[in-house]
Amino acid sequence: MQCPAWEPKPPCFRGSCAAFDRWRTRRPGLRYNGALPNGDRGRRKSRFALYKRPKANGVKPSTVHVISTPQASKAISCKGQHSISYTLSRNQTVVVEYTHDKDTDMFQVGRSTESPIDFVVTDTISGSQNNDEAQITQSTISRFACRIVCDRNEPYTARIFAAGFDSSKNIFLGEKAAKWKNPDGHMDGLTTNGVLVMHPRGGFTEESQPGVWREISVCGDVYTLRETRSAQQRGKLVETETNVLQDGSLIDLCGATLLWRTADGLFHTPTQKHIEALRQEINAARPQCPVGLNTLAFPSINRKEVVEEKQPWAYLSCGHVHGYHNWGHRSDTEANERECPMCRTVGPYVPLWLGCEAGFYVDAGPPTHAFTPCGHVCSEKSAKYWSQIPLPHGTHAFHAACPFCATQLLGEQNCIKLIFQGPVD
Repeated sequence: MQCPAWEPKPPCFRGSCAAFDRWRTRRPGLRYNGALPNGDRGRRKSRFALYKRPKANGVKPSTVHVISTPQASKAISCKGQHSISYTLSRNQTVVVEYTHDKDTDMFQVGRSTESPIDFVVTDTISGSQNNDEAQITQSTISRFACRIVCDRNEPYTARIFAAGFDSSKNIFLGEKAAKWKNPDGHMDGLTTNGVLVMHPRGGFTEESQPGVWREISVCGDVYTLRETRSAQQRGKLVETETNVLQDGSLIDLCGATLLWRTADGLFHTPTQKHIEALRQEINAARPQCPVGLNTLAFPSINRKEVVEEKQPWAYLSCGHVHGYHNWGHRSDTEANERECPMCRTVGPYVPLWLGCEAGFYVDAGPPTHAFTPCGHVCSEKSAKYWSQIPLPHGTHAFHAACPFCATQLLGEQNCIKLIFQGPVD
C-alpha cells in the first residue's frame, strides 16, 4: 500500500486539513477522543504524525558475537553501535550488532521520556477518569515498548518490531525473557508483556471485519498469542503473515492500544471539519426532549468534557433521546438505572457525547448510534465495527470497548440506535 507520509513535507504543509492528511500517517491512541486530558504536549500526544526524516536513522543486523562473560558483553554494547543482547545463561550472551541502514527511518514508542523515544505513551484509564483522578501504581507498558521502521522509498512500507533501543542503543533480553535461536541461526525473543497487533480484514473501510490478534517478536516475526501475556513459552510461528502495518492495524502495548492510519487511508476518512459540520446539522434540526419539549444541542467539540444545559441524554436500553431530568429512578443502589417515560424500558441514562477523533471513523455517515454504557456517538458503521473488536484487557482477557473513552461495552449489541424527536412547532 502506498503511503506518501514518508515523502518530505510539501510546500502546502500549512494548507487545508485535507491536504495536510495526504502527507502524514497518524496513530490515534484509543480513549482520548482527540486530545489527552491534560492537553497534547511535546512527545506525549493522543496522535502522532510520522514524516520522512531529514537523514535516515534506521538500523539493520550485522555482526553476531557470542560472549562468555558479562564484562565482554558490556564492552561490545558500549561501542556506540545499536545492539540486541540475548542472555542465555550466566556464562553465555549472544550480542547482535546493528549497523546504519540508509534506506529506513526508525521511530520508537514507549513509556520512557528519554530521548530515544519518539512517542511517549501512558496507560489508558477507561471511562471518564483521567490520569489525575486515578493513579497508575505500576505501569504495564514497557519503557521501550516497540519500534516502527519505515522504508524511505516507495511503497514506503512500515514494519513493527517489539522492544526499542534504550539510551545506550541497546535492547537487553534477560535470562528469564522468552528467547530462542531460529533454524536459520539468528536469535529472536519476546518482551515481558509483549507487543500485539491485529490487522482488520478488508482494510479500514465500511466493510471491515476484525482480524486475529498476533504477537510480534523483537526481530519482527509473527506468532500466535502466548497462554498469558508474560508466559515464557512463545506461541507458534505464523509464516503466512508479516509485521507490515496496514491501514487500521491495532497495536497493543499492554496498557495502551494504538490505531495505525496510513496517509492514503486518512485521505478517505472524514475530517475534523466534517464531524463539526455533522454536529451543526444535528443541532440545526432542533431535536427536542419528548417530555420537556426543550430544544437539545450537542456541545461544541472544545467543550466535550462539560455537561451543558441543552445536552442530549439517552436511555441506552431503548435509544430514546431526552433532555436531562431527575425522575425515573428504579433503584437506590443503581443511580444510573432509569425508566424511559416513552417506552418504560429500564436501563442506563447518560449524556451523549460526539466522538471527536476522526481517525476512528470507518465512514462519513451521520452520528446516529451511541456506545453502551458511555454514550459516545458516531456513525452506524463505525459503532458496529468497534463493537465487534475484542481489545486486549489485562494479561489474558479481551473485550469490546469504546474507542473514544476505552469503557468496556455492555448490552446485546454494545451500541444502540438513537431515536430523536424533531420540533413539534
